[in-house]
Amino acid sequence: MPLIAIVLILASLLGIGFWRLGDGAKESPYLTAPVQRGDITQVVTATGSLSAVITVQVGSQVSGTIDKLSADFNSQVKAGQVIAQLNQDKFKAAVDQAKANLLAAQASVAKTKVTVEDARRTLERNKELKRRELIAQSDLDAAQTAYDAAATQLEVNKAQVAQAQAALNQASVDLANTIIRSPVDGIVVSRNIDVGQTVAASLQAPVLFLIANDLSKMQVDTNVSEADVGNVWVDQEVTFTVDAYPARRFMGSVLQVRNAPIMVQNVVTYDAVVGVDNQELLLKPGMTANVEFLVSKKSAVVKIPNSALRFKPPSEKQQTQAMAEQQVAGAGGGGRGGDRNASQRVRGREGRLSKEGTVYVLREQKPAPVKVRLGISDGSYTELLGDEIKEGEQVILASSGSGAQSRPSSPLGGRRFFGF
Repeated sequence: MPLIAIVLILASLLGIGFWRLGDGAKESPYLTAPVQRGDITQVVTATGSLSAVITVQVGSQVSGTIDKLSADFNSQVKAGQVIAQLNQDKFKAAVDQAKANLLAAQASVAKTKVTVEDARRTLERNKELKRRELIAQSDLDAAQTAYDAAATQLEVNKAQVAQAQAALNQASVDLANTIIRSPVDGIVVSRNIDVGQTVAASLQAPVLFLIANDLSKMQVDTNVSEADVGNVWVDQEVTFTVDAYPARRFMGSVLQVRNAPIMVQNVVTYDAVVGVDNQELLLKPGMTANVEFLVSKKSAVVKIPNSALRFKPPSEKQQTQAMAEQQVAGAGGGGRGGDRNASQRVRGREGRLSKEGTVYVLREQKPAPVKVRLGISDGSYTELLGDEIKEGEQVILASSGSGAQSRPSSPLGGRRFFGF
């Protein structure tokens, strides 16, 4: 009995093995996925950096040595609050010198007034003497000249008083500028000085502090590709993540789409400014944001993997490649450079999603081409608008043969670049 049982078990195992071998021989040569119903969210992705809405650079208008610091990183400051002070010794000395110069100029004016009055009396006396023919005309002329010279000198001395007053005012302003105050209410984001450091303001005012007016309201400056900028508009809903909180998604809305192009290495982008509420103060200036602009969202639509739109049977691929090579050769683009450009154009046509496309459906174990109309896409799936393909049908993603170059790394048709 035990021998019979062993024989029966071995026979059963051999039967299962032959059945699986036969089933594998009938396996379809294509990788497929069912047409299904679900949600699709179309987004535009971009990267950007966070910054305060209003950031003020605080500098010094005079040169000198830092004597005191009254604010540090993250200090809360009020408008008019003293945040630093330069050494005032030479500025106080300049004020004292200017005051002395002003007093000297005022004394010169007083002295010249006496001279003018004396010259006036002499002139009047000489006029009377000349009327009586007691002096020569030259004496009268000399008295007139002396009076005119004294009057002119008085005007010069008055101008010197005004000049000395202006110098005093400038010295006083320079002295006041040694005290550096915050121009706005806010928080100190950056401090670029230390006590004892020399500040040189000869050509351009150095930036001593960077003060953010209000970190509870921030903005993200994003670089949107020129190909995507048409899908970005003011008040558009935006979500983004930062590396500091990868599991959290922050919300915002578009404030501006600036018209000035940004060109880096012949790549054109546009700055889309996103407003962000930061009441929890989790977001910091300078953080990198991975931004998604919500373009469209649809629920319970019929959708297919994007790799189904890129699939072509080997014979059709070869025909497309040959046609491209013929076009390049006819245009005089022979050589390896022309072949490379042709293959790039072919790959571009295969990977580009348009409003219409061809999908191969597995019917009776054979690929059947079906023209379809396409809706929105999230980069992994694309919406089908018509009823050419029914829900549940199997669409071909790639050839399952080991030598197939179009075999995707996943049923979703490869790496997902954007979308929720």
